[in-house]
Amino acid sequence: MIKAGIVGGTGYTGVELLRLLSRHPNVELTAITSRGEAGTPVAEMFPSLRGAVGLKFSDPKDAPLKECDVVFFATPNGIAMQQAPGLLEAGVKVIDLAADFRIKDVTLWEKWYGMSHASPALISEAVYGLPEVNREQIRAARLVANPGCYPTATQLGFLPLVEAGCIDLDHLIADAKSGVSGAGRKAEINILFSEASDNFKAYAVPGHRHLPEIRQGLAIAAHKEVDQVGLTFVPHLTPIIRGIHATLYARITREEDFQALFEQRYAAEPFVDVLPPKSHPETRSVRAANTCRIAIHRPQGGDTLVVLSVIDNLVKGAAGQAVQNMNLMFGLDECSGLSHVPVLP
Repeated sequence: MIKAGIVGGTGYTGVELLRLLSRHPNVELTAITSRGEAGTPVAEMFPSLRGAVGLKFSDPKDAPLKECDVVFFATPNGIAMQQAPGLLEAGVKVIDLAADFRIKDVTLWEKWYGMSHASPALISEAVYGLPEVNREQIRAARLVANPGCYPTATQLGFLPLVEAGCIDLDHLIADAKSGVSGAGRKAEINILFSEASDNFKAYAVPGHRHLPEIRQGLAIAAHKEVDQVGLTFVPHLTPIIRGIHATLYARITREEDFQALFEQRYAAEPFVDVLPPKSHPETRSVRAANTCRIAIHRPQGGDTLVVLSVIDNLVKGAAGQAVQNMNLMFGLDECSGLSHVPVLP
């Protein structure tokens, strides 16, 4: 059994990891940390886990993390980069669900995240954990940077076109919407029920932290420099709990059978579902599942492709993808523990 620990288990990503790992056939939950909730039974905070998780939250300084085989960081940005070196030295594999190791340019990372990087030497080693792109590198990795939720939906939607070189890379547009859980489990006015319900708004239009991550991934896929990818990325907050819907726009530069292009690119991918022509994927069609559903449209037969990409931000956009990466890192069936059918309604 793989002994797994979670650092920062009181947020939505942490509880989602607990839900998935508690039913994983090859995992033994060993430690779950929280300074503020140390000593509190996990099931007391999250009654949904009664009978599934018997652990208590422990203080990070007392938790047996170095006895684990893998440690997940479900923490705010800036935590994993401080603790990962010691765990790696002890032979523990690390999966960071925050952004500490996603961006390869340290200076760029420090600009967007507003802090000095504590472990810049590890950035080049970290493998970006998008299995549909880096599956073989993930298998051999000891440190994985789990992608962000917006970047997952956006990159999976654009990748077949970027890899084929049949669209204009200078003028890509990602119009993306997220449920409120994407903002985390914290007390902030803008995500209170009375503020977010019955409301819809864009935010971070001048620049969102996920923008450089998306541009980096698309540039690598296109074999270009990052500054050769022109992307306008506008996120929106929607009055739903879970889900991301990315509407992506790209100008065609070479004719292809675009439906076939997507179907062939993702034919062997267990967690990407390319829908039939004229489909419109819904966020509820992926709720609680590690699935990305994609549909391709060409309005009025013009020169612009519209790609619709939906995921559950807490699963394929976070915890589910982290478990998918863990499966690869330990030589397990990639789908192990992730065969959940989406929840409806």
